[in-house]
Amino acid sequence: MVTEVKKLRAELVVDCKNQHGEGIFWNPADGLVWWTDIEGCALWSFDPVTSKSTSHNMSERVCCFAPRASGGLIVAYADRVVLLDPPMSEESLVTRFEPENPETRLNDGRPDRQGRLIVGGMNEVSGKADSSVICIDTDLSVRTIIEGVFCANSTCFTPDGTTMFFADTPDREIVAFDYDTDRGSVSNRRRHVSFKDEPGLPDGSCVDAEGGVWNAEWEGRRVIRAAPDGTIDHVIEVPVWKPTCCAFGGPDLDTLFITTSRLMSDEVALGKEPESGGLFAVKPGIRGVIDTPFNG
Repeated sequence: MVTEVKKLRAELVVDCKNQHGEGIFWNPADGLVWWTDIEGCALWSFDPVTSKSTSHNMSERVCCFAPRASGGLIVAYADRVVLLDPPMSEESLVTRFEPENPETRLNDGRPDRQGRLIVGGMNEVSGKADSSVICIDTDLSVRTIIEGVFCANSTCFTPDGTTMFFADTPDREIVAFDYDTDRGSVSNRRRHVSFKDEPGLPDGSCVDAEGGVWNAEWEGRRVIRAAPDGTIDHVIEVPVWKPTCCAFGGPDLDTLFITTSRLMSDEVALGKEPESGGLFAVKPGIRGVIDTPFNG
């Protein structure tokens, strides 16, 4: 049986021209969509009701971040994870990331349904698969849960929290793990969806209320939805080359927001696609799931 693929097109909502937009999430506590411009060393927010966007300069690269239930943020810089308390000036160190390996940095992450932060790294120098994925528990203890990673991406969880999705981007697939919600550990790795025939590579992902996985295809000009059985049933066309991450947001959780990048694009390419680095959005007819804030 051939799956009918629904095709839609995302539209620009913030012409922010991020160097490398990433790590997007919806925060119902303030009604804002938040994301990071990693290479631009900035955090951005967008109010879908007023269409107002704001940028917040950071002293260094923020690779991913999440709101804390107690207020403030947990922030993964390139080399460490910190708690950032309001008014976003007081930092407390949680952990250094792979201090013995100067080639790796933190990349993609998301809280699980219990409020732990799962965050993984990448080797941005040599291309070796020598990074890892760590779990930061609510008591701030830290454990490695996946080893031998080149570029961690797509971390997200089914609505009931018992399955974790993940991509090591060069593998051209998203895998699923059984996720132990009591321990914050993974087992039973298996392929969920192959990108062998897709135009791009798997980058950041989110999950909808039905358990579908939405993935931004790096250098693929699209976001796809993998149904719970792994078949691709939605394609969202994005009018720029490098989508990076996506998240459902808005008061009704019915809008898919998509970050994009200008990284490694020359002036000719940017002249053809001047909206690169912008924030895009589409209403795909499916609602999302609110991510759990970090509970540490």
